[in-house]
Amino acid sequence: MALSAAEISRVLQEIAPAILGGTVRKIFQPAEDVITLEIHKRRRTVLLLLSADPDMGRIHLLSRRPLNPPGPPDFCQFLRARLEGGRLVGLEQWCGDRIVGLRIAGQEGPLLLIGEFLLDAQDKILRVLKPQAAKALPLHHSYTPPLGGPWITIGHPEPEAPLDPHAFPISEEMERRYAQQETERAQAMLQRHRLRELQKAIKKTTRRLEGLTGDLTKVARYREYGRYGELLKGHLHTIAKGQDRIAVVDYFEAGLPEIVLPLDPAKDTHGNMQDYFRKYRKHLAAEGQIRPRLEAAEQELQALVAERRQLERGEWQPVTPDGPGAPRTKLRPLIPSATRREGKAPGSFRRFISADGLPILVGRNARENEQLTFGLARSHDLWFHARGVPGSHVVLRIEKDAAAPQESIRDAGTLALLYSNLRKSGKGEVMYARRSDVRKIKGKSPGTVSVTQDRSLFVDLDHARLRRLKDSPGSVSRPSY
Repeated sequence: MALSAAEISRVLQEIAPAILGGTVRKIFQPAEDVITLEIHKRRRTVLLLLSADPDMGRIHLLSRRPLNPPGPPDFCQFLRARLEGGRLVGLEQWCGDRIVGLRIAGQEGPLLLIGEFLLDAQDKILRVLKPQAAKALPLHHSYTPPLGGPWITIGHPEPEAPLDPHAFPISEEMERRYAQQETERAQAMLQRHRLRELQKAIKKTTRRLEGLTGDLTKVARYREYGRYGELLKGHLHTIAKGQDRIAVVDYFEAGLPEIVLPLDPAKDTHGNMQDYFRKYRKHLAAEGQIRPRLEAAEQELQALVAERRQLERGEWQPVTPDGPGAPRTKLRPLIPSATRREGKAPGSFRRFISADGLPILVGRNARENEQLTFGLARSHDLWFHARGVPGSHVVLRIEKDAAAPQESIRDAGTLALLYSNLRKSGKGEVMYARRSDVRKIKGKSPGTVSVTQDRSLFVDLDHARLRRLKDSPGSVSRPSY
């Protein structure tokens, strides 16, 4: 359930001293209808959550940063361009309602962030969080709050906010409450999604079973054709040209019955015999190839039906793709399609540990390079690339305001050279810079960047260094050389 107007008022009174007068450092959009603001004030940074979720709309401080997509959505990018670096000068609530406004003074003057809307100084809508809301409230039209009001100003900037990390008990309670609700809702969504995918997989496997069964049925009539070919082999001299059938004694059956074998009058005796043997071989091949596939499909269908039954009884647990009993049918990922469109989640990069224990991440292709540099790397991390040639983006993760050790810099530079077109030469120049000095080039292909304030490092491919990186704990990709 979303917060009531009274609960929101209490939260605002609690958090106002910590955020009013602060600077908006970073903006994220971890979910479709959720925005988080990093607000820095007097040696401390707090994380403010704004949710426009219909069922869980709320505002409070967070103790930890939620997971964010690899790339910022459009609304988040728009907010970053206009609000990051701005100062939070006002906190307001529409009287008797759950509407909260944050007045932020940025480069374009004072702007008002109200849940899912960003307004200019004249209260005209600049951008909306959800595209469907733009149909009811078009851009550049004036925003009109509901009946009631007026705006109530919450608190005033204080010279110093309390530094006690437990100074926000209401926010802590809200975070705990909604964390449980979000977990339950995510589990329910996961189950609904899996049930839909199971239904599709069951239909697909059933159709496959029907097709395999039909194929076996078609060739089952050739089961005795090997015997018929052998019987025909003993009567080749008795078959006249143009004959369409022949009666033979079946020496393979007790009682020696007489059977009639159909013939193709357009073929000679050897052609008819070979036809029988060819169709018998077709039956044997089908039994050897289709029968195992049919049995595997039957087992797969049983596993899918059993998993659906567990879901319906509330006993379901996710099936590990490589685990025992996992179905062969590939089910789609358990994340919403909108999240999938953002790209692969971080984790597929090559990973190494430097001599000083610092993580080093290496992109595998152009799209991963872009995700690594602009989705995962922090502004204070170091970015590496072989100078003047195509290659992987390499990121050395370091603590903020900390100097990177020289051995770690050389480790990252060596990997940048290894995963570049300079690899065959065994040596070359690598440039590196703070991630904040790396920019995308508009209109260019993924991974194409421009770099300012870079430094140079001349690197030789040291095999001992590469072996150490290969054997480092937590390394994922093994460098070959």
